[in-house]
Amino acid sequence: MSILATSQDTLDRLGKAAEALTVEPRTREIGRVLSAGDGIARIAGLPSARAQELLTIGQNATGIAFNVDEHEIGCVLLCDDTMVAAGDIVRCTGEVVRTPVGKSLLGRVVDPLGNPLDGGPEIVPERFDPVEKEAPAILARAPVVKPLATGLKSVDAMIPIGRGQRELIIGDRSTGKTTIAIDAIINQVESGVICLYVAIGQRASSVARFIEALRVRGAMEHSVVVVADADSPPGMKFIAPYAGCTISEFFMEEGHDTLIAYDDLTKHAQTYREISLLLRRPPGREAYPGDVFFIHSRLLERATQMDEEHGGGSQTALPIIETQAQNISAYVPTNLISITDGQVYLSPELFQSGLLPAVDIGLSVSRVGGKTQIAAMKRLAQEMRLAYTQFLELEQFTKFGTTMEAETQAALEKGKRLRELLKQPEHQPRSLAEQVLLLNLAAGEVLNEVAVDLVQEFEAGFIEAAKDRLADIVSRIEAGDEVTEQDVPAIEKLGKEIAEKYREPGDGK
Repeated sequence: MSILATSQDTLDRLGKAAEALTVEPRTREIGRVLSAGDGIARIAGLPSARAQELLTIGQNATGIAFNVDEHEIGCVLLCDDTMVAAGDIVRCTGEVVRTPVGKSLLGRVVDPLGNPLDGGPEIVPERFDPVEKEAPAILARAPVVKPLATGLKSVDAMIPIGRGQRELIIGDRSTGKTTIAIDAIINQVESGVICLYVAIGQRASSVARFIEALRVRGAMEHSVVVVADADSPPGMKFIAPYAGCTISEFFMEEGHDTLIAYDDLTKHAQTYREISLLLRRPPGREAYPGDVFFIHSRLLERATQMDEEHGGGSQTALPIIETQAQNISAYVPTNLISITDGQVYLSPELFQSGLLPAVDIGLSVSRVGGKTQIAAMKRLAQEMRLAYTQFLELEQFTKFGTTMEAETQAALEKGKRLRELLKQPEHQPRSLAEQVLLLNLAAGEVLNEVAVDLVQEFEAGFIEAAKDRLADIVSRIEAGDEVTEQDVPAIEKLGKEIAEKYREPGDGK
């Protein structure tokens, strides 16, 4: 009897609950794919879809709602368009595209959605952040005053870059643009700066070579590589720089200094032009849509130095742009020049003549300037840039075959050695302290005793000897102190001793 009573009581309660239940019809929007191809899909339905909303298509495909027209949606696919067919069901997610962020990404190679490409385990993120975020407020930013050393003498001395700066790397194809970015990342191995390299539309073989260069030199431990190579869908190439920026911002918000290289934004702009034309957006100059400036400005404005109240972290951006026939006044290059805080221009003539890195000092500039240089570097760098610029003008003048005075000839000889000193093999950065010692020699007369074609061998010998005999001066420079008047004779004395081995043949001095 007790079991029957319990059952009856349960039935009574279920009956009351059923009577109180109000059943109403529920609606859920679905759309259908009208057509798909070339990285985009046209979708009918989904009247509530919003611009930039993430859509799910069929079983595994996703896309971004780019065009939201009255009767159809233009969707940019984040997968291969062979995964989408006409008639597939499309649903809204109510979300924007997000990418995983967290310390587990360090040392990994991933796609813009956080999927591993290096054969390693799945990423276990701390959270998922939107790839598109607002730039930090102006009142949350601090002045750019800390140096970010690239390890390249020609850049650190004459075109200094600060933490939180946006410095454009610009030049024709195959002039060493990516090498500068990779060298800057390699130089951060002991600096504590977390680095990101974003490959946009690059050949997979090239990306593999750059990743190997980072691995061999121990730089992958503090780096994240985001890859959307030439074979990736246009949608993935479009969101790649924003995804990389979001990963970088996670570390910046944690109080870290970060460096991110976008390689390159020319292909990013071309991808956006391709998407826009396929979606029938109105073309403008050079067939780019009218908002091509905005897609880069909203990306690069996220690079900054935060103040102490907001963590004190920074994001330094090195966007790379490719020019055609040295035309820096083309549409996309001028856009990027106006957005960034300066540019490092690489000259094909200098590259072909063997001056590597092929930095054109005349067309390169850093709008932050000497504010970011250490005290020991600032004065020497100003003098060196002036001397080098004057040498280049003199060299052009002497091509007319005019008779030169002794003073002019001496300036030319010194300039030739300075030019040799600025040469640097790839992936062999110099510390700021080593650069300061070399600049002190260049400012004096020591280099004049070295044969022009032996300057680089002299440099290697001098630096090796300085690590032991000038260790005290090096440590003080690294601590931020200036080179004193008492230090200069010791530097020059060691320089003259080393120079004895690298004189001009037949020079009996």
